[in-house]
Amino acid sequence: MKLTAIIEREGDGYVSLCPELDIASQGGSIEEARDNLREALELFFEAASPEEVKQRLHGEIFVTQVEVALG
Repeated sequence: MKLTAIIEREGDGYVSLCPELDIASQGGSIEEARDNLREALELFFEAASPEEVKQRLHGEIFVTQVEVALG
């Protein structure tokens, strides 16, 4: 299953988020944050019931940028 991973610098590390399931993780590098998120997602799918997966899974996620005026 392909899911979205949004990774953002936070302090000295990185935070990763899967918006489809609202599951997050972190790591010291982009790769570590991504890998830790993958592990968190795999653990979720191992432990969650099909009903919980269905309830939490958001089908359509769009990641884009918006331009705003400053000042």
